[in-house]
Order: sequence, then C-alpha cells, then structure tokens
Amino acid sequence: MKKLWMGLLAGMLCLSACTANPAPNEDENNAAKPAELLISAAASMTDCLTELAELYKAAAPNVTLTFTFGSSGSLQSQIEEGAPADVFISAAQKQMNALDEKDLIDKDTRKDLLVNEVVLITPKGNPLGLSSFTDVTKDEVAKIALGELGSVPVGQYSEEIFKHYEIMDAVSAKAVYGSDVRTVLTWIENGEADCGVVYATDAAISDAVDVAAVAPAESHKEVVYPIALIKDSKQPEAAKAFIDYCFSEEAAAIFTKYGFALAK
Repeated sequence: MKKLWMGLLAGMLCLSACTANPAPNEDENNAAKPAELLISAAASMTDCLTELAELYKAAAPNVTLTFTFGSSGSLQSQIEEGAPADVFISAAQKQMNALDEKDLIDKDTRKDLLVNEVVLITPKGNPLGLSSFTDVTKDEVAKIALGELGSVPVGQYSEEIFKHYEIMDAVSAKAVYGSDVRTVLTWIENGEADCGVVYATDAAISDAVDVAAVAPAESHKEVVYPIALIKDSKQPEAAKAFIDYCFSEEAAAIFTKYGFALAK
C-alpha cells in the first residue's frame, strides 16, 4: 500500500510540474528566434535609418537590421539580379514600379513613406553668388554636379527641373555625374564642383555647403519614398513588422529630425 501511495504522489507531482511549465508553442519559438533583416535603401536615408536602427533594438531586440545604401536604380538592379533583400526603400516611384512590374515586391505592403525637396547647393559661402537654378548657366559656373540621370533619382529630378527651365542642354555641357546623391554632396563639400543638386535632407546634414535655391514643386515630380517587402524575403513577418514600425510615431520623430516630411 505504501508503494502504491508513493507512486500516486510521484505521478501527481509530475502532472503538476508539466502543467506549470507548458512547452512553448511554435509562435513563441519563432518570436524568440534572432532574425537579420536586409534593408536596401536610398543613400539619402543613410543617417536617419542608422539612427532608427538603434531605436529599433528596443522595439525588436531579436532583430538585426543590415543596410545596403546606394542609388535607388543600383539597388533595383541588384534585387532584379537576385541579391538578397527583405525590404526596399526607394527615393522615387520609378524604381519601385520597376520591381512591381516584375512581381518582385509584395504589392499589399507597398506604401508611400516620406517626401523630400530638391535643392541647389554650393560650397560654403556660395562664392559665385548663385540664387536660382537658372544661375547655373552663368559663365563663372564651370562644373555642375548631378546624380546620374538614368539610375539616380536625384539626377532624374534634376533633369526635370532643368528641362522645366529649358536649360538642360547648357547644363549638360557642364555636368559631372555621381553614382548617388551622397557622392554629389561630397563633391560640393570638397569644392570639386561649383554647384550641385541634392535633396534638402542631404544639404541639412552638412556644414560645408549652402543652399542656393529650393526647386519649386511645379518644376519636378514629387519626391516620394515608397517602401515595400521583397517577395523573396527570408524573414517576411519580421520585415512586415519593421515596415509597420517605420510608420510609428517614434520613427516619424527620427525622419522629421533629419528634414523629411511624412507622406500623406
């Protein structure tokens, strides 16, 4: 009888322990698993996304954000060629549209995230006294730094602006082309060109340039930054969570700090 009671007691203890510590379900296991997200983003977002990544550690401590910054056209080409990526943030609709047409993004996740402005910048002090986009045709201006017209969104906006003023031919004769907007910014900072066209947010982070003019809204297409999940993402749920976070109040505070406006 004593052995019987001891056996029953042991069974009860085992049942109690198993009930108190249930095995974690699959969702809990997945939530706890570390994930690395590969984010391909326009070069103009380098500073704000780098700061956002630090903030995101608190929201998603198991997720590591790894960024590839560059011209939106180059990033588009990389994704088309099969380069791994989970999220794409472009500085223009053109590059996102191209991926959409090839069915490489999750259409349901595509949203407009931010807007920006296009500005004409000069080295600090504005030595040639430029005050408008049409001033770049002055004889004193020898070099105009632009993003590549075919693959760099800021280059495409620049072309629209100069065509709006009907001076594109004169500009082309003086233009030097950078592989992304940050290259253009660096050239002006170093005095390697007399002026250049960048985004307002790029000019805002530099103490070595002056803004000579802001392009009127009617002179170019609106500068919109769309964001979307890449269909071949290895971490789709974590990627969707990051996209959602980009529309949070915390993220908005970072974006506006760097001069972006929120897309409507």
